Parts: sequence; C-alpha cells; structure tokens
Amino acid sequence: MRKTILPTIPHLDKEEMDALLAAPDRRSPQGQRDYALLLFLYNTGARADEAAHLTVGDLNRGTSPSVRILGKGRKIRLCPLWPHTAKVLRALLGRRLEGSPDACVFLNVRGAPITRFGIHTLVERTATKARKQAPSVQEKHVSPHVIRHSTACHLLRAGVDINTIRAWLGHVSLETTNRYAEVDLEMKAKALATCSVTEPGRPSSDNKPTWRKDHDLMLFLSSL
Repeated sequence: MRKTILPTIPHLDKEEMDALLAAPDRRSPQGQRDYALLLFLYNTGARADEAAHLTVGDLNRGTSPSVRILGKGRKIRLCPLWPHTAKVLRALLGRRLEGSPDACVFLNVRGAPITRFGIHTLVERTATKARKQAPSVQEKHVSPHVIRHSTACHLLRAGVDINTIRAWLGHVSLETTNRYAEVDLEMKAKALATCSVTEPGRPSSDNKPTWRKDHDLMLFLSSL
C-alpha cells in the first residue's frame, strides 16, 4: 500500500501562544472572559465544542484542581488544571460557582452560553491583536484546534510521554497522538546535534552544532 503524506500539524510556538494570551484587555469583563477561555483551551487542549459545553459542575475546585471534559463519542476524560487557570476561572465565575452545577462556564456578551462558533470568532479576533506583539502569528491561521495542537506540542517538548498526551487530549487512537512527534523540528535537530561527530583537533567551541543556519539540514529534518 502506498503511504500517504500527511500535512504538517499547525501549531503556535510558546512565544506566539504567550502573545495570544496577552492580547485580551483584562480590565474589561469581556477581556477577562476571553483570557479565561484562551487559558482554558491551552491548559486542557479542549476542542471548541467541549469548552462551549463546559459546566460549573465539571470543575473540581479541590486541592488538586481538575476538570471533567465530555469529548467525542460522549467519552469523559479528566484533565488537571494549572493553579493559575483554576484561579482565573474562579474569578470569572464569582457567585455563579454557588449556583446551578449545570450552568455553562463561558458566556457570550449577552449572558447566554457561548457557542463553538463564538469561540472560533473569539480566537480569530484575539489572534489579530496578538500579531502586533508576535508578527509571526500573521503567517498562521489561528483557530481553537491550532491551540489544541499547540498544547500537545508544548507538552511533548516538556518531556510528557505520548500516552499521557493521548489521555490529556482524549484521542481514541495513539496513532493520532504520534503525529505530534513528527512536527517538532527543533527536537529532532537537538537530538541529532547530541550525537553529531566532531572534528578531531578543533576547539570544542568550533564543534558546536549550527543546525539552525544549515539550510540543507533543515530541509532534511523537515522531510522526516
């Protein structure tokens, strides 16, 4: 059987993701909501539809905060929350934390539950603002799913094993998660540099890898 060439998974670098999170004006209620939603998407790798249907009762506010996410096929997964994410969500909800557990966490400007289409619009609007701080964002089409891909890539770079990432994102097949291991060009290049052969008799400083400036090497790595 012929192998099919899969497209590169689009994702944001850490600096680009930081610019996206810094874009909302948190002095306004809408900016606070936008920041909380973006932070939640990045923390959990949740799909837009999963975030739109998140309820107050899905949040575990104990000593180890986490969230219950209802994913595809009505499959439930638990995802840990960073302390900062939990704090931001508590501030966003305020008194609503003591209300109905079935109430949606993220609301639109009219106070109704936000839709996945509303989340897409929010992300695209915020990406436009983020381009002022990180011009490279302009070259990418940023969507909630791109943030999800970014979560996976950043977890991989942090040393999280692929099975944990699979459970984190709620993938049914490990093969889907394995695709993220193919998109991190920097990790490949660094691994290659650790086993590179140095030229005898030259100072160690001269033997430091300069793979970022090696055009042919970069093309080769991108084809792996």
